Amino acid sequence: MKKYALALIALTTVAAVPAAQAAGNIDCELAYNLAGWSAFYKTASGTGTITCDNGARIPVKITVKGGGLTVGKSKIVDGKGRFSGAYSVNDLIGSYASVEAHAGADKSSSAQVVTKGNVSLALAGTGKGWDLGVAGSKFTIERR
Repeated sequence: MKKYALALIALTTVAAVPAAQAAGNIDCELAYNLAGWSAFYKTASGTGTITCDNGARIPVKITVKGGGLTVGKSKIVDGKGRFSGAYSVNDLIGSYASVEAHAGADKSSSAQVVTKGNVSLALAGTGKGWDLGVAGSKFTIERR
């Protein structure tokens, strides 16, 4: 009787695997604007929109907080990002880890990859400002 109960629990657990994973990865992009400053402590905030190949469209709020040997002020306009490793739109929301080295003056460009478990986000953008340093930060995406 115990073997049947354990088999039933095992089958229930396997059946509980999200159907989204069986369907495979979704393809999503982030369009964003971000502005911030740093003086040992780094902070930035902005907004964006995630769009996916499954028709999902999510307005989001972005915050960046961290620190390091860094100083500057910058603004990114019309930044683009591409997600990889996500099975559902819920995988995209949350905090990503980032380590970056940066230097720029006046018009500058930025490119980096942030990660959260199996999900990665490659970011690229251009903007204005000046910055110099090395920083570790937490890049957070929340629903608006």
